Amino acid sequence: MSSSPDLSDAGRPLPDRGAAPDLTAFVKTYDVRGLVGSQLTPEVVEAIGAGFVDEIGAAGQDVVVGHDMRDSSPGFAMAFARGVQARGGNVIAIGLCSTDESYFASGSLDAPAAMFTASHNPATYNGIKLSRAGARGISIDTGLAGVRDRAIAYLSAGDIPAVAAPGSYRELDVLADYAAYLRGLVDLTGIRPLRVVVDAGNGMGGLTVPAVLGTAAGLPALPIEVIPLYFELDGTFPNHEANPLEPANLVDLQKAVVEHGADLGLAFDGDADRCFVVDERGEAMNPSAVAAVVALREVRRVGTDGGPIHVIHNLITSRIVPETILAAGAVPVRTRVGHSLIKDEMAATGAIFGGEHSAHYYFRDFWGADNGMLAAMHLLAEFGGAAGADPEPLSALARRYTPYAMSGELNSTVTDIPAAYSRIVEAYAAFDFDELDGLTVSGSTDGVFWWFNVRPSNTEPLLRLNVEAGEAPAMERIRDHVLALIRTP
Repeated sequence: MSSSPDLSDAGRPLPDRGAAPDLTAFVKTYDVRGLVGSQLTPEVVEAIGAGFVDEIGAAGQDVVVGHDMRDSSPGFAMAFARGVQARGGNVIAIGLCSTDESYFASGSLDAPAAMFTASHNPATYNGIKLSRAGARGISIDTGLAGVRDRAIAYLSAGDIPAVAAPGSYRELDVLADYAAYLRGLVDLTGIRPLRVVVDAGNGMGGLTVPAVLGTAAGLPALPIEVIPLYFELDGTFPNHEANPLEPANLVDLQKAVVEHGADLGLAFDGDADRCFVVDERGEAMNPSAVAAVVALREVRRVGTDGGPIHVIHNLITSRIVPETILAAGAVPVRTRVGHSLIKDEMAATGAIFGGEHSAHYYFRDFWGADNGMLAAMHLLAEFGGAAGADPEPLSALARRYTPYAMSGELNSTVTDIPAAYSRIVEAYAAFDFDELDGLTVSGSTDGVFWWFNVRPSNTEPLLRLNVEAGEAPAMERIRDHVLALIRTP
């Protein structure tokens, strides 16, 4: 890790407002995400660090700062630390880490945190994921706008006034504690031996997978043979983008699983908070199926004798997710799409688990935060069963939890979104509507259920369409009809 930031020039001039970028362009709904150099600069990041301490009242308190493997991340982490210290926050620098590792630090230390990463975005980007103490989320409506506005004020004034007693700085390695904590939540010691190919995409999974599933953190060996793909930490992503949501980025993993005769494959995104799964044939397992499996395991673990157990799913996960939750005796809670929204709902309902279609998985026992590694461990435990059990291939397990046909998310550029909505409402006026998030229409044709959801993007002139039906022909018919309505000139 790097040494403590130099605070001898605290309060030094920042660029004048005319030279500063427009923070409203890259302080997003749930995090900060922008281009390195033209939007994110050390001065801007330092101002955000100062604004963060002021907004959440962290003067005199610890603030965790971690970063991923991007070339710009260590420097940005140090700049943020300068801003935090100038305003009286005590920095705990955890260095290289995954996003869920930073949540672990925030939760276990009960301290607010900043994670420098642009997740799956290309190397020209970077960003900041901010948390309150206990890994609680911050969105534009719950404090991020205030952080932004305070940073703008510092940049406009041209300096960050240091408090009388600037904060301290210390370094802390939490990787071993993080790995041990996850192993305490999911016991993998008794599963049958598994061969697993893992594609880290040159992202932070290259650090965390050997620690959690291997022996790099000093933990005992598990009955898992990990075959590594692209474990070298490299923020230029020389092999493929670290975005497993795009099918092209799964090709290498799919080939390797088949070539090595592996039981399954795991792919992590750049900051390793999302995990995607492929079966022994190299076929992708739907994230909704993973969510259903993990939900069932969590309900079984907690039990329903003590009263209602809540499990969250967003409105575009497969119908199999709420069906599985109900069959297990728990209560499904349907929510809008969005990281901080899910975290807020987890806290409000006391839900034990939450799953999204995008392979974000949230756990009550992980401070309500998302953790792709933990979801992967649950899947390995369920699939691995007890040692000596008669095994079935992962493809059979995936089929059981993928009984319906889904379109996946389809994006369309639309110049007049209200007009597109009007066309859909007119065409489907005879069916059921709700507007929890965008427009969801559901019905049944010839005895086959279907639903679709159309949502506008928060940042682009796009409409996002998701369709599911009991049978593939019905899904394809609805999909093509709604796309035609959306894309009508």
